[in-house]
Amino acid sequence: MGRCPIGQAVPQGDSAGTRRDSQRAKVYDGEQLVRGVFDRADKFGHRTIDVYGSQLTLPMERRFAAVESVQIYVDKVLALNWVRAQWERAAVAVRVRARGGAAAAHYEPATAVLAVPLHTGSTAWALRELVVLHEIAHHLSPDLEEAPHGPEFCTRYVELVDGVIGAEAALLIRASFAGCGVRFG
Repeated sequence: MGRCPIGQAVPQGDSAGTRRDSQRAKVYDGEQLVRGVFDRADKFGHRTIDVYGSQLTLPMERRFAAVESVQIYVDKVLALNWVRAQWERAAVAVRVRARGGAAAAHYEPATAVLAVPLHTGSTAWALRELVVLHEIAHHLSPDLEEAPHGPEFCTRYVELVDGVIGAEAALLIRASFAGCGVRFG
């Protein structure tokens, strides 16, 4: 199990085949922390938080009801002018499908498919904007040999969050990732 200084645990493993994915557990730890902050803000209605001495007002994170709404969202993100200007792969369409089981969302680069689990018990943890942007960041990789959760991926993910959700959410991710030892590139 990997651990951030804050103590959230996530199983380690290498799903990248032959590519080394040495930051995977750290990235997942950081994301779990960020999703927890957004969940608490939604639950208790307190959108202003303190992050390393700075007060941030969290934007709303979109939630999705079904695969179709995720597909519409992905299409709109990939059609954004600044996304198309920055990443050539934005011109490649992504197909969203339901994923059996509830372990994780994932992106299949060979077929440009984003697979999301729909429900685990009474929750739809993967049908949220942060998870979908994570998978879009995989799609936008210009290099199939890039480590799946390496420094380049992390930079791309934070840039997407910054441009789509907002600077406050991006700062929270940067701070959480830094606290977990994630490198950017």
